[in-house]
Amino acid sequence: MTSQNKWLARIEENPDHSSWYIERFRTMAAEGRDLAGEARFIDAMASRGSHILDAGCGPGRVGSLLADAGHTVVGVDIDPALIDAARADHPGPAWFAGDLAELDLSQHGINDPFDLIVCAGNVMTFLADDTHVAVFERMAAHLAPEGRVAIGFGANRGYEFDEFRADVAAAGLRVELELSTWDLRPLQADSDFLVAILTH
Repeated sequence: MTSQNKWLARIEENPDHSSWYIERFRTMAAEGRDLAGEARFIDAMASRGSHILDAGCGPGRVGSLLADAGHTVVGVDIDPALIDAARADHPGPAWFAGDLAELDLSQHGINDPFDLIVCAGNVMTFLADDTHVAVFERMAAHLAPEGRVAIGFGANRGYEFDEFRADVAAAGLRVELELSTWDLRPLQADSDFLVAILTH
């Protein structure tokens, strides 16, 4: 793997980027903004008390809401500053710093597979260019046999939808459903956002 994670590249360019991101979402939450769209979507997919992985969890926005809904949540993000914020703002879920391309939660004593994996917030577009297939393979390795993965990201961010579909297939997963938003609007030819549900 030779290319650089784009989030880490932003931090190299601006060491205050993580702090800005954390405070941005804290401010929006304090203003009463609706930040729960992805969590509502995942909660509707989940049986009560599901085991859910928030892949690329950031400061814990999605995972914390799912934990509040009664699910057992584990969150992983490559940025330790975001993990520190998640632990500070949302105690309860297990938050870990780590690269999704090298995901191995058994190192943290987590061996049970996940019923659902959510990857929101354009995480796909921040991955190093040569790690997408590896990320999907690691997700597949942590997914229960009947489990599902929900991924959402925008167009025109350097990772095309067709490239995503090819990488998913290369990792041995399949696309079960495609939508254009987290509120269940159908995907159109000109949609600028993709929400995809993946299965084994």
